[in-house]
Amino acid sequence: MSLEDAIQQAGNPVNLLWDSQTPPSVVPRLAPEFSNWRDEQLAWRRTAVIYDQSHHMVDLNLKGPDALRLIKYLAINSMENFPVDKAKQFVAVNYQGYIIGDNILFHLDDEEYRAVGIPPSINWMQYHAETGDYDVEVRRDETSLHRQGPPELYRYQLQGPGAMEVLRDAIGDEPPKLKFFHMTTVTIAGKPVRVLRHGMAGEPGVEIWGPWEDRDAVHGAILEAGKSHDLVQVGARAYHTNALESGWLPRPLPAIYTDERLADYRRWLTDNAYETISPLGGSFYSKNIADYYFTPHELDYGRIISFDHDFIGRQALENMPSEGGRQKVTLVWNGDDVAKAYASMFQPGTGAKFINLPMALYDTFHFDRVEVQGKLVGLSTWTGYSANEKAMLSLAVVDEAVATPGTEVVVKWGEETPSKKLQVENHVQVEIRATVQPAPLTEFARTAYRQ
Repeated sequence: MSLEDAIQQAGNPVNLLWDSQTPPSVVPRLAPEFSNWRDEQLAWRRTAVIYDQSHHMVDLNLKGPDALRLIKYLAINSMENFPVDKAKQFVAVNYQGYIIGDNILFHLDDEEYRAVGIPPSINWMQYHAETGDYDVEVRRDETSLHRQGPPELYRYQLQGPGAMEVLRDAIGDEPPKLKFFHMTTVTIAGKPVRVLRHGMAGEPGVEIWGPWEDRDAVHGAILEAGKSHDLVQVGARAYHTNALESGWLPRPLPAIYTDERLADYRRWLTDNAYETISPLGGSFYSKNIADYYFTPHELDYGRIISFDHDFIGRQALENMPSEGGRQKVTLVWNGDDVAKAYASMFQPGTGAKFINLPMALYDTFHFDRVEVQGKLVGLSTWTGYSANEKAMLSLAVVDEAVATPGTEVVVKWGEETPSKKLQVENHVQVEIRATVQPAPLTEFARTAYRQ
């Protein structure tokens, strides 16, 4: 079956995703913790950390004379000024201007690009490459959850105030001075290593990668170089929480479930595709799947939209107001209310679900109601605990009227609408007060680290 078949069988897309039997999402083949997740979080602001990104993302290699033409047709952002050894964030929307997904796009060589990210935007690119009139070769490397054997490439992130010192000692020379999202090649342990100037959790650093067979030599050399700089390995539990501090929303629901123009794409996606089996949940519930869609402006991508090329969704975005709508914010949850919700797990007859920290997030696509005086004013999505902030945080999209930092809102936690999901237990809904703050949360993340 296809995604389209599965939707028809379930009755509508919400039914399909709401009752998904897919287990909670985890980072495959990566230790949950190397020390403990709180110390791992603290290290990315205090010293330096290394993230292992080799296993949980999909890589799509595009090579050929039409690779850039394909990319331009799908991307809302400009692909001009995109030489070899540079990367861009690739963002795609549907014909109505709603977000499908994003990834990081690397320009590796003449006519060769590599997209790295979670499946929605990768699938969208692959579909058009295979079904469109493009002279392009496609090679896909799946996540380690689905692939047999090792990945083609290892991929690591070195982040934190001491990241560049670790890199310096690993290469035995001063690290290259790169602009944000520019790349070069260095040598570590006698192996050529590609380096991208990048940042996660709002801290400076680099992303490095190379052939999987070089992994042990390169990884070992970095760990050895990091000993004098208190380098910390980050496990799977802490890894996903860095988005809470950097303000990047990792898993928007891809806006592909409506519009007859996307029917062929839904038929191309299989019944085991990410978009078919990923669970949808939270205290917000609507029978209309489009109520879960986001626009680029709501996710702060309005600033990168460029009309210097023709692309899917261009006309819709040209007609879409850029101001006056919902805005992305960070919600800082009230500590007393969170503590009360945790305590309910030890009180008979209650049991609000806050298990398996630091992520209190079980659904791939998660949406909680954000309210003011009982009125819906937004949706809270990515949720987890930050030891750096000593607070439960979530990324949310809220009405402009409540987007001012310091505004108090209420997050409703717990599903009221019954579901068959494996990761949801029966429990009462709880209301948790929260304070609106900017996204990214820290001023450094909002400004200086891109410089």
